[in-house]
Amino acid sequence: MKKLDEKKIIGLINKKGKNFLSEDIEIFRLGNEQFAVSVDTLVESTDIPKGSKLSDISRKSIVSSVSDFAAKGVSPKFCIISLTLPSKITQRQVEEISKGFTKACKEFGIQLLGGDTNRGTEISIHVVLFGKAKKIVKRNSCKIGDVICTTGPFGYTGAALNIMLKNKKSSKEFIKKTKKMFFSPTPPLDFGIKSVNFMTASMDSSDGLASCLNEMANQSKKKFVIDNLPVNPDVIEFSKKNRIDLLKLIFSGGEEFEIVFTANPKDLKKIHCIGKNLGIKVIEIGHVIKGKGVFLGTHSKQLEFWYKGWDHFR
Repeated sequence: MKKLDEKKIIGLINKKGKNFLSEDIEIFRLGNEQFAVSVDTLVESTDIPKGSKLSDISRKSIVSSVSDFAAKGVSPKFCIISLTLPSKITQRQVEEISKGFTKACKEFGIQLLGGDTNRGTEISIHVVLFGKAKKIVKRNSCKIGDVICTTGPFGYTGAALNIMLKNKKSSKEFIKKTKKMFFSPTPPLDFGIKSVNFMTASMDSSDGLASCLNEMANQSKKKFVIDNLPVNPDVIEFSKKNRIDLLKLIFSGGEEFEIVFTANPKDLKKIHCIGKNLGIKVIEIGHVIKGKGVFLGTHSKQLEFWYKGWDHFR
């Protein structure tokens, strides 16, 4: 029997349901008002590297959902948390988990309404986030001629995983920087909210830049041409020193929690201004043209995009 991947599983569920996981968040109406909701799951065996602080992990479980809201331009207001814990969990560990929840809620102005606890074989955290949505930016609404942008560089989290799991070498400064970005990410929520009227399509990049670009291109039925790599010199140096594929670090790392979006060229000046005021350097990485798929290359040479992002079942 052929092993199922995440996209195949979603496709099978969609045959019986409607739009299962088609967006970063889902929209529903109560009377005349529109609301947004997202759900995200963090599992110990797949999402928690050895040596992680539980307070960082529990904060990150909320950050994952906040990042989805940021990509849609919606402000989160309330959350519900379901927490599964092993029977061997200690009081100190539970207090650490609680500390992370409290920190994230205070940081993003979210009220924790309540939740549920259960016993299991490992730590599992499910976060449901709610907010009021006047408008959202979808994944499939880019236009031919749009510019593809990100709210930051890529490759640091992939480098951090290589350092932690494969003992790759680098300077103390670079190691500290990558681990901070991996364990304590801050999604560009204010940027997403303030840019909602200028982004034509957008998506959270937590499953990797490649996965994000392919999903947006496929849903939009457009071709994405990437001609500028969103990477800083220190990541390039790290890849060379450790003989790691630079493109894999950039496109397949995951856990960056940046916004990948498209915009009309006439709005780029306003977008860069919003980013500058928030301390965010918006990077223009490519453009949208007629066709299908994601391609990497120059105007004279285009290569079919082969790098894949994170898949829970790969």
